[in-house]
Amino acid sequence: MTVAMPGAGQVSGPGPDPVDAPRAVRGRGAPVDRVFRGAARGSGAVVLAVMLLVGVFLTYRASEALGVAKFGFLTTSAWEPDSRNFGIAAVLVGTVLIGLVAISIALPLALGTALYISEYAPRRLRSFLVSLVDLMAAVPSVVYGLCGAFFLQGYIVGLSRWISTYFSWIPVFAVDGSDPTDPLQTTTVYTSSTFIAGIVVALMVTPIACSVMRETFSQAPPGEREGAFALGATRWGMIRAVVLPFGWGGVIGGTMLGLGRALGETIAVYMIISPVFVVQWHVLQNGANSVSALIALRYGAASEFGMSALMAAGLALFLMTLIVNFIASSIAARGRSGSGAEA
Repeated sequence: MTVAMPGAGQVSGPGPDPVDAPRAVRGRGAPVDRVFRGAARGSGAVVLAVMLLVGVFLTYRASEALGVAKFGFLTTSAWEPDSRNFGIAAVLVGTVLIGLVAISIALPLALGTALYISEYAPRRLRSFLVSLVDLMAAVPSVVYGLCGAFFLQGYIVGLSRWISTYFSWIPVFAVDGSDPTDPLQTTTVYTSSTFIAGIVVALMVTPIACSVMRETFSQAPPGEREGAFALGATRWGMIRAVVLPFGWGGVIGGTMLGLGRALGETIAVYMIISPVFVVQWHVLQNGANSVSALIALRYGAASEFGMSALMAAGLALFLMTLIVNFIASSIAARGRSGSGAEA
């Protein structure tokens, strides 16, 4: 831009403003930051490497059995590897049923506990309840198994009989060879069932699901909470309009993480069930099985080929739990995104 003045030449003025552009930052950061970054990357790489090595090891050890069984490995119920007649159809169905029973019971328990701790519990009591729930996750599996086998089972049998009496028209709740109206009917047909194992596993996975849900609920935007109260909402109305929609991803993620734990539970299930190698759809009936319980049951007496078959079963369980946990982590991370946003 030039300005003409009388008696003088043209005077150059300031040029146009340069276009704003982000400044490149080339600093390497403090040494402690570089150490932390390297440690974080190294830890992540180690975890991925361990998971990869586990998958490679199981695939290598299972290759002999999978080469013999082929696709029949997923459709055969019997487990006679030395006779080349084996498959995981029965134990796979049992694993899924135990997991579904467990998560059906754990979901309302975890959701209610998480909502009470984050929204209703007094501040002084909140930290104690959080520690108590976290301590439940630290109880060994064998303790839950002993409690379920020698204490809970005697009480759950009555519930199983009541469900079978009034809901046996639903095929999954039917019990073969039992007459619920007969007062002298033995209760052994209801013991060591998928239902009992599922209840015990539900107690084990509830703390995990509760922790994920509670963490998500606590991150609900305060501005939206206060806005709901300002508009006259009750506490439950605020929870329904703000907390639950915001934490829905955490609810689904926590549920899926609990399901992943339920699918792989071994000792508690092994101590409760009565192993059968048929597809058992009746969850209240005596007899159940799971992939992890099968491995624990047959590991000690397995031949070399039988060990390869067990490795194949372990590979199937590894892939199934890996997929479930990956989906859960993705959903939970998506549900927590934007947690710092305000209304």
